[in-house]
Amino acid sequence: MSANATNTDVAIDAQQQLHNIANAVSAQRIGNDIQTLVNFGTRHTLSDTQSPTRGIGAARRWIKQEFEKISAQCGGCLEILEVKDTISGEKRIPNLTEVVNIIAIQRGINEPNRMVMMSGDIDSRVSDVMDFTSDAPGANDNASGVAGVLEAARVLSQYKFNGSVVYAALSGEEQGLFGGKILTAYAQQHNWNIHAVLNNDMIGNITGINGVTDNTTARIFSEGTRVIETAQQARTRRFTGGEVDSASRNLARYIDTIADKYIANLDTILVYRLDRFGRGGHHRPFNDAGFAAVRIMETNEHYHRQHQDLRTENGTVYGDTIDGVDFAYAAKLTSLNAVSLASMAWAPAPPKGVKITGAVSGDTQLSWQPASDNTIAGYRLYWRYTSEPQWQFSKMVGKVTHATLKNVVIDNYYFGVAAVNQQGIESPVVFPGDVGAFEHSVN
Repeated sequence: MSANATNTDVAIDAQQQLHNIANAVSAQRIGNDIQTLVNFGTRHTLSDTQSPTRGIGAARRWIKQEFEKISAQCGGCLEILEVKDTISGEKRIPNLTEVVNIIAIQRGINEPNRMVMMSGDIDSRVSDVMDFTSDAPGANDNASGVAGVLEAARVLSQYKFNGSVVYAALSGEEQGLFGGKILTAYAQQHNWNIHAVLNNDMIGNITGINGVTDNTTARIFSEGTRVIETAQQARTRRFTGGEVDSASRNLARYIDTIADKYIANLDTILVYRLDRFGRGGHHRPFNDAGFAAVRIMETNEHYHRQHQDLRTENGTVYGDTIDGVDFAYAAKLTSLNAVSLASMAWAPAPPKGVKITGAVSGDTQLSWQPASDNTIAGYRLYWRYTSEPQWQFSKMVGKVTHATLKNVVIDNYYFGVAAVNQQGIESPVVFPGDVGAFEHSVN
């Protein structure tokens, strides 16, 4: 910061960088990547791995090459991995099959082990989930998500962040979420401190089976309480609240706020559910391990274009072909991901050890653990009425470890704390106690 610059100038510059990231995403590049993935014919998990032009093997080799090209453009800033395992004896993977994820890590300069992740699924399918030979273009489900991951890597690799950004192309989703399970296990084995997983599964369709055409909204699915919650944690939550304030849920609120600030003509819908009714996606293995993870996707699905053999019946066309993908809409959702990742990776880590007191008192006290991060300018307290979906009120406090909200009665609101850096960029809000912690504990 120059001698004449003010904190307001710095904050405006940081906000402009986030706007620049949103504007740098290219619908044309996303469309080209979707077409390339479609051209592999099928990307079924059990499909050919040796052909240079057809099957999931060719697709994942191309994705790896794209990450390598991106890394070359940023001076080798990406660490590219194949995170894989061999699966067999499963209902949808009966025979020995190597499930391979292609991962690129852009390490943070200050906190390389603090991770935020964007993911998409490589594999595709037709009506019969075990049919690995028929053409399964999977243009929207989920070439759109993988193309978004690649494009986010192209844009964000031109910047440096405090925390790390992970770009993940996952395999085996249609056969049982195996790629996500494999990467989750790898992350745990390598002690990755994952604060956010943004799973993108179908981000390119704007016309639904319901007849609605809409390119101005998107859904963010987030689970409530963690599935790994202990009986003691559940008992505490019963008396203090937090059913709608898990780390995943506050991650979703954070992305919703990013959309309002930085993504033109996009309103995100917070869906308080793990996923679509009775269905699943690749964020779930991360949720199962206790990590904050959400699903970002289109609002109106078209089921004739999902999991369908390519055919026409009684004048109705079935199949997930590229003509059903709106590249500009996929770019808009990719921009949402890219800005959210950048904001979280630039921001300080979410506060740890957040606690709250104030029973039978007119005031509410919040406290949290001290942080050694010298980028922190202070903390922002948030509160809202318990029936409200988004944070309503806030107050900036200094670089302290506790603060009091005078005449704000604890019984009437939900509360949280975010860390703020010197550029005014904030972490996600942390709800007090184990239920809201981004660095979770099962003890």
